[in-house]
Amino acid sequence: DLNLPNAVITRIIKEALPDGVNISKEARSAISRAASVFVLYATSCANNFAMKGKRKTLNAGDVLSAMEEMEFQRFVAPLKESLEVYRREQKGKKEARKDKDKKADSEEQDKSREEDNDDDDERMEDEEQNDEEEVDN
Repeated sequence: DLNLPNAVITRIIKEALPDGVNISKEARSAISRAASVFVLYATSCANNFAMKGKRKTLNAGDVLSAMEEMEFQRFVAPLKESLEVYRREQKGKKEARKDKDKKADSEEQDKSREEDNDDDDERMEDEEQNDEEEVDN
């Protein structure tokens, strides 16, 4: 089954239509099939660009080139903007993850130092107690 999930299609349709406009199940199904065909066609075109570049992995540039080849130039600029937003979000998440890891490492080192200090304190107390016992004997 190559159709996109109905819930996703319904949400997209509702966002595109003004309030109060309804859509029949048949129309929703037709839009779902059309969207699936579009995705397959765009993927095929993007794959051709990847193959020309002797790559097996499709990238965003391939998709943008495919959109132009499919004569959807008016969507290229908004797609580029969305791609930049996505990349900034991913970069922010990656940096946040690094910061979190650094903080965790720092806290772990602090905890390790505290444990070492506690061990040293215990050793010193034991030594003092042993010294006192020797003096008493």
